[in-house]
Amino acid sequence: MDYTLIFDGGSLGNPGPGYGSFRLIRNADGRKRTRRLDFGPQVTNNQAEYRALIAGLAHLVAMIERAGQSPGDYSVAVQGDSRLVVKQMTGQWKVRDADLQPLHAQALALFRRFHPDSTITWHERAASVQVLGH
Repeated sequence: MDYTLIFDGGSLGNPGPGYGSFRLIRNADGRKRTRRLDFGPQVTNNQAEYRALIAGLAHLVAMIERAGQSPGDYSVAVQGDSRLVVKQMTGQWKVRDADLQPLHAQALALFRRFHPDSTITWHERAASVQVLGH
């Protein structure tokens, strides 16, 4: 994989003030970028997870395109601790929540811009905490 993207999101209350973050790692040289995100009030945990994923993928697309390249030429290994988001993104679970459907569609459209070898996998909560601090 050319890049690794680790994402996490949550809310203080459910719903409540939403937050998230992502870490982007360029695997060729190990360069890392971490972004902290504030999603405002009345956000659910699942919405925050999707918004963090969308922000990370959009950031990577923009970075590649600014360099005059195509995201389709690069693969990304996406990792997160939200079983719901990972299972929905991989097509194992349906997206039944009407509020999540547009977020899922946006995340999926961004993810599909990358090389077909790209992956999205679940990891333990402890891995997100270790990398992102929450």
